[in-house]
Amino acid sequence: QVQLVESGGGLVQAGGSLRLSCAASGRTFSSYKMGWFRQAPGKEREFVAAMHWSGENTYYGDSVKGRFTISRDNAKNTVYLQMNSLKPEDTAVYYCAAARPTYYSINTVRAYDYWGQGTQVTVSS
Repeated sequence: QVQLVESGGGLVQAGGSLRLSCAASGRTFSSYKMGWFRQAPGKEREFVAAMHWSGENTYYGDSVKGRFTISRDNAKNTVYLQMNSLKPEDTAVYYCAAARPTYYSINTVRAYDYWGQGTQVTVSS
């Protein structure tokens, strides 16, 4: 059974930084894509970042390019999202997700099969 557990959310002032973690278990993830999405109240779930578990390419949503970095630690089976220069508009619940090989684009919700429970990030102005 695949389990994704996010941590690291919290309250931070604008301009600050947070690092989210996503601990993955229950499967060998070498063929999976791992992604981060976020959802603010009243808005659709938005793509943030993604990477192939066994590759080096990374992908980012336009609103976070240059500020957020996705990475992984294979030994710990953990994916990270380093968030710098945070803005109030980054406030949302952040979700980690895992996708089996699929034809769907890596930046779409439908590509992902497993989701974590989410962690709240609040950026104050």
